Amino acid sequence: MSKLDTIKSKVAEAEEFSRRIWLAGLGAYGKGFDEAQGRYEKLNAETSKLFEDLVNQGEKIEAEAKVKFKEKSNEVKEKFMEKANVSERVTEIRKKLGLEAVPADDRIDELSAKIDALTDIVVKLAEK
Repeated sequence: MSKLDTIKSKVAEAEEFSRRIWLAGLGAYGKGFDEAQGRYEKLNAETSKLFEDLVNQGEKIEAEAKVKFKEKSNEVKEKFMEKANVSERVTEIRKKLGLEAVPADDRIDELSAKIDALTDIVVKLAEK
């Protein structure tokens, strides 16, 4: 083999080696791209699943909260009605006792005066 053939052979080997390095770089880029895209798709699917799980959990919590709110709302209404009924009864009794028309203190003073007058009459009758 001549020196020229040897040089041509070495150049061909270098070109082939350079080409192989270039192809390895392209392969690495392609593999990295494929892995990145696979990870993106997996992450995207996981994110969508996580989002759906969170929405489902939120719906459950919302439904439970609505039930509890309704229960508490009914309890408050019942207590309010009980207090309203008590208030109505107190007002009714005050009216029956005549304490509504005249201020209570005035009415009590009036009733006390009548009791004192009746007591005096009973004492006078008992003396006879």
